[in-house]
Amino acid sequence: MIQFQFIVAFLMIALGIYAFLAKRNLLKLVLALNIIDSGIHLLLISLGYRMELNELPTAPIYTGYETLKSPMVGPLPPQALVLTSIVIGVCVLSLAVALTINAYRHYGTLDVRALRRLRGG
Repeated sequence: MIQFQFIVAFLMIALGIYAFLAKRNLLKLVLALNIIDSGIHLLLISLGYRMELNELPTAPIYTGYETLKSPMVGPLPPQALVLTSIVIGVCVLSLAVALTINAYRHYGTLDVRALRRLRGG
């Protein structure tokens, strides 16, 4: 059975990809990238959890691991990877918003088609 957090993660990624391909506003494109990034974070964190029958998903903690029969994932690598990705994502998001604000100040529009025509391409 597919767990709920995997379904939500894939829906967030699909929604972000759809918005990224369908929208033409620069600010909406930046938000779509952020939604994709959040979906990937949720997916990576969800992969670090294990599911026992008739129990809630728990983090694989190393205490008491002798009694478990299922393989475990170390709790540190997925969390460290996602924490680093969140920091990088915030930096990319702030840079993209700053570039969007500068494009609006300079050209007076956020429409990608209009900006492409102004460039001459």
